[in-house]
Amino acid sequence: MEQLKITIALIIAILLQWTLRNVHEVFMYIDFPLIIVVYAALQRNTIKALLFGTFSGIAVDALSSGLIGANGFSKTLIAFAVSEIARRVYLDNLLLQIPVIAGACLLDDLVFYGLHRLFGQEPSAPFLTTIVYSLIGTTIAGTIIYLILGSFSVDSLKRRKRDSFSSRRQTRRRNPIRLGRR
Repeated sequence: MEQLKITIALIIAILLQWTLRNVHEVFMYIDFPLIIVVYAALQRNTIKALLFGTFSGIAVDALSSGLIGANGFSKTLIAFAVSEIARRVYLDNLLLQIPVIAGACLLDDLVFYGLHRLFGQEPSAPFLTTIVYSLIGTTIAGTIIYLILGSFSVDSLKRRKRDSFSSRRQTRRRNPIRLGRR
């Protein structure tokens, strides 16, 4: 169920990445597939995170103009790095995931521009401006998306269902140790 949710979110993110950049200039700096790839990598399943990273990167490369494979490589590298960090460090809190999103965005942009420079391609936008705006936009959008995805998790739905049906009265246990009374 969790993987189906991530797969649907990844497909929606790729479509949003492809369509929203034509709507307004602000959406050009938000990397929606990267947000979902980092979310998948935080689930501590390295193989699935690598597959999501590769698929999303190649899909974004196919839909945009530029160096084919640069997004695929950078998002696969990010998926591997974040999933290995998540396996070793407890990152289940949203406040701990925000710096991970920011670091992943920064590393993704550096690898993407590095590959363009390595193969002699000129990036379409200024380097520093794109990295700063992308870092800010992706971190803010990622935080909001993680809040939305976290509210739809299977555990929280089970907990809500259990809490809504647990109207039984629980009896209070008596304390077997009585202090001060005989």
